[in-house]
Amino acid sequence: MVIGETAIIGHHVKIYQGVTIGALSVQKSDADQKRHPTVEDYCVIYAHATILGGNTTIGHHAIIGGNVWLTHSVLPHAKVQCF
Repeated sequence: MVIGETAIIGHHVKIYQGVTIGALSVQKSDADQKRHPTVEDYCVIYAHATILGGNTTIGHHAIIGGNVWLTHSVLPHAKVQCF
């Protein structure tokens, strides 16, 4: 599991193995900015999901399926899965 240093993880979040919560790009000029996602309360992120970007927010009670690749925000109570 990888969780970037500027990520914000809410309360009662379940994160399974192999999840990455990271930045879209790495540049020294961005060191003072929020580069990693926000995961709000009561979310579940299943194995090997990748969530990237400082402007990305996973809304409360959302479920992110295994192997999902996200670079945009997800509304509260949403379910995101691979097909």
